[in-house]
Amino acid sequence: MQVDTVWTNAHLLTMAPGAAAMRGVVAARQGRIAYAGPADQAPAFKAAETIDCQGRWITPALIDAHTHLVHMGNRAREFELRLEGASYEEVARAGGGIVATMRATRAANVEQMVAAALPRLDQLLGEGLGTIEIKSGYGLSLEAELNMLRAARALGAARRVRVRTTFLGAHAVPPEFAGDPDGYIDHVCADMLPAVAAEGLADAVDGFCEGIGFTSTQIERVFVKARALGLPVKLHAEQLSNLHGAALAAKYGALSADHLEHLDQAGVAAMAAAGSVALLLPGAYYFCRETHLPPVAALRAAGVPIALATDCNPGTSPLTSLLLAMNMAATCFRLTVAECLAGVTVNAARALGLLDECGSLAPGKSCDLALWNIEEPAELVYRMGANPLHARVWRGQ
Repeated sequence: MQVDTVWTNAHLLTMAPGAAAMRGVVAARQGRIAYAGPADQAPAFKAAETIDCQGRWITPALIDAHTHLVHMGNRAREFELRLEGASYEEVARAGGGIVATMRATRAANVEQMVAAALPRLDQLLGEGLGTIEIKSGYGLSLEAELNMLRAARALGAARRVRVRTTFLGAHAVPPEFAGDPDGYIDHVCADMLPAVAAEGLADAVDGFCEGIGFTSTQIERVFVKARALGLPVKLHAEQLSNLHGAALAAKYGALSADHLEHLDQAGVAAMAAAGSVALLLPGAYYFCRETHLPPVAALRAAGVPIALATDCNPGTSPLTSLLLAMNMAATCFRLTVAECLAGVTVNAARALGLLDECGSLAPGKSCDLALWNIEEPAELVYRMGANPLHARVWRGQ
């Protein structure tokens, strides 16, 4: 078999269904995996380059399936105030909260947004990232939301990484629509979504269904418009309360419902029937010192795929480490090592509608690899603050 590159003398964790860890070989041709499997079953390769992995482990490159990576400023002072006893309402009255991030983001141009986000992206890339989802949602005006999505697309051009963009206009009510959330949803549906779709800036549409966000009725209007424009949906659901957002998302065939601390059995069943992914965000759970756990046992029992992500954002999860997110998920949510690893590879790919492209090592998929200096895969979940990445491969390079 003629290939471009072969990685030999490696331990493989392919994340293919039912596949065990193995002593194996990966071969790439034109950026795609030509072979990934046991060394003793590999065909004879004619390779332009052969790389001896010296017993290192190879996994699929990691996938961060829920981030707010593009934003301006930070909320470190808010964090400090809350530690000193200030309530969320007091912080908001002092000019903090999402409005502070909105003002900073609206004041920036695309180039400034890209420059601010690149260090965060580089931290994730340095831990073996191959694919990332980036949401809008801090502009909350037509031009600012478009600029956030343009910046997200530009990040994909600035670095060797696959970027999926999500329009999150229904994130919060901006000041100019204070007291009129329905009027703002009118604007999202009539003006924002068509403009986003016309420019091809979004791969999906998201919303925040919560008491401090939008009602299920308001979110359903967004979903109806998104589906009419041919865009898949996903949802921030059941983070702080149960507004049955996950069941609503499932009704519209959502790729995922995210957070889910207050998800009930009916929501679990709806997600299972729709094939939606449960995307858990342990960084926000930890940072906000939540105590209500997502129903992991019920999700397992129903066969709902579980994904994990950083939820990188300035207010509730300033996290830029998928390795630490896995440790948090294992420690806080009691996910197994296998579940954590699937959560940032194959199930994360499923949550982005990319299962045919990445997330596991299989012929035909993009050759996105992470090579690790570890003795066993559990180390990727077990260690805190360590980064055992040896090399990152994206599209065979």
